Amino acid sequence: MKHRSLLPGAVWLVISGAFLSFAQNNPVERYAAEGQAALAAGRYLDAEKAFEKLRELEPGVAEIHANLGLIYFEERKFEEAVRVLRQALKLKPTLTKTDNLLGLSLSETGRYHEALPSLEACLRHSTDADIKRMCGLELERAYTGLKRDKNAVEVAMELNRLYPDDPEILYQTAKIYGNFAFLTMWKLAQVAPNSVWRHLAAGEAEESQGSYDQAIQEYRDVLRLQPGRPGIHYRIGRTLLSRYWQRHLPDDTAEAQKEFEQELLSFPGNANAAYELGELYRRARQAVEAEKYFGQAIHDYPDFAEAHLGLAAVLMEKKESEQALVHAQKAVAADPENEAGWYRLAQIQKALGNAAEQEKAIAEYRRLHDQSTRRKGFDPAGSPFSSPSEVTKQTADPASDH
Repeated sequence: MKHRSLLPGAVWLVISGAFLSFAQNNPVERYAAEGQAALAAGRYLDAEKAFEKLRELEPGVAEIHANLGLIYFEERKFEEAVRVLRQALKLKPTLTKTDNLLGLSLSETGRYHEALPSLEACLRHSTDADIKRMCGLELERAYTGLKRDKNAVEVAMELNRLYPDDPEILYQTAKIYGNFAFLTMWKLAQVAPNSVWRHLAAGEAEESQGSYDQAIQEYRDVLRLQPGRPGIHYRIGRTLLSRYWQRHLPDDTAEAQKEFEQELLSFPGNANAAYELGELYRRARQAVEAEKYFGQAIHDYPDFAEAHLGLAAVLMEKKESEQALVHAQKAVAADPENEAGWYRLAQIQKALGNAAEQEKAIAEYRRLHDQSTRRKGFDPAGSPFSSPSEVTKQTADPASDH
């Protein structure tokens, strides 16, 4: 983990008050002023020399040891920092920030067991947001080093709550979650290598990585062990569609259709399977079947935005613009961040001659489209799915309107 500075600018512990009784002691006063100025300016070598002189002159002043510990910490001399910080706390146990710094220094040396009490207290009780943040990140590191992964995840969740827009917190949290997920899946493979759950987890992992052949095999192993398990034919169908978008194998869409149909035979309430069938029929320009399955999906899941958009497209093809408008409006109400919804709404408003409403819808489409273009690097390439939990997305195609 990258070493973090406890400065800049402000000195960790103001020590001037400790020298009020030494107004006539010129060497102490001089070294104190030099040390404070050097520390505030980040000139650690100069600060170190001044505070070491001060320690020789006044070994019983806790703040001198505390500031020297800060200097050693900034210089990455963590063992020296631990030694002088402990001395500072021995002289004055109430130096809370010094205890925080001791925990950080111990963790940096890999002495995680010793660091935990200070880091845990810091995260719970510190009122300084920056110090609390540093202690939390170091506590994640300590728990991970001690293989207390559950505790590391708990700290990550707390840091996410406290600092929701902090890039480093988000990065470290992702690493913690990823490590915990890996260890959990590894344990699952050890304790139940031939279980439904192991094959299901493996299938989802392979699917998320674009290894569709392996994912399909894992899902078929689930059905082999538990033929009546809900959702598996749907997962196979969706994975076949993903493979089609990846390789354009001609039989994949037909096989996917069979899987969705099989899912609905066993579980008629699977709105996702009904939607995928509706979309397949829409793309094949079989409007009657497409309308039937989109309608079924909406019946089972009334706020299904993609199904409303699919049905709106079918109704537009049938020149039933008023009914299409109802479904497009429901789609953008259910998912106002879906650019395809606003584009399709703009098309329908244009067909109805509502110029002002068309302009409003197309302006919102353009705003969302610009946002999604900037985020494009994070989307999976070559797939219409953004995650294993989603269905095939409706799309906006401005070129088709010209």
